[in-house]
Amino acid sequence: MGCGLSTLRRPRRFMRSKTRYRVRWRFQRPQPGGEAVKIGVTQIILSDLSLDDTLELCQVADYEVIELVFGEGRDPDVAMSDDEIRGVRDRCERAGIEIGSSIGWYAERGCFIHPDRAERDQGMKCLVRSIEIANTLGVDAVLLHPGQLTAEATYREAWDWMVGGMKEVAPFAEEKGVTVGIENVWNKFILSPREAGEIVDEVGSERIGIYLDTANMMFYGYPEHWIRGLGKKIARVHFKDFVRKDRAFVPLMDGDTDWATVVSDLRKVGYDGPVIHEVGGDRELQIEMAARMRKIVSL
Repeated sequence: MGCGLSTLRRPRRFMRSKTRYRVRWRFQRPQPGGEAVKIGVTQIILSDLSLDDTLELCQVADYEVIELVFGEGRDPDVAMSDDEIRGVRDRCERAGIEIGSSIGWYAERGCFIHPDRAERDQGMKCLVRSIEIANTLGVDAVLLHPGQLTAEATYREAWDWMVGGMKEVAPFAEEKGVTVGIENVWNKFILSPREAGEIVDEVGSERIGIYLDTANMMFYGYPEHWIRGLGKKIARVHFKDFVRKDRAFVPLMDGDTDWATVVSDLRKVGYDGPVIHEVGGDRELQIEMAARMRKIVSL
């Protein structure tokens, strides 16, 4: 997730399918040099689709994993009861789609690095709800967008607020068995793998890690450096691509990413979770992204 969403260009809206999802048996695809890597898509870029239509798309495109976004007025909704959340889990299971991670967002998402304590408290409210939802789903990772850094705060202050917030929530995350993945986003904060690793180390909890976006640092850095520098601190991975000279996010394999090295380095550091793409676009593009992801993970 970067610049608030995953692409600088406004994606075309989906044509909603009337086809209901169906049960499909799935088999792992062994990849050269390691175990099969599961590919998936995030609901961040599928907000026009209902959950049923999202699951149907996953089946057609052969995505194995979905990242669920629970939001106000979304499908699924952040205000769902535990029984309703378990119903969402059951719908995914019946469709044969694994829930790789989840997000819980209120309309006001707050900000962990904002000078206003009320903003930081709202960020914590969203994160706690994310962890509660993940625990009910039986999912062990959530995505966290830290919020935007502003000129009103010093970098040191923002750092301390971020570390303090993570230390505060860590015992709850540990109790629930859910890892918080802090995503590297376009927010003028956590600009290097060294900084990302130091934040995780300062918090000192195995349930606080990094949700690595492979393109959000490409204007000023390299995903390979982040993978090698963070290693086991990587909780989950978003696949995106970027063209540096155009300063633009593009479909996977259309940008400057050295995918062979990215995949090789993920294997070397022992990352064994799913890879979930965040490329906005219409139904046809989402099907194409699944095909390209299969090529990427087989490199």
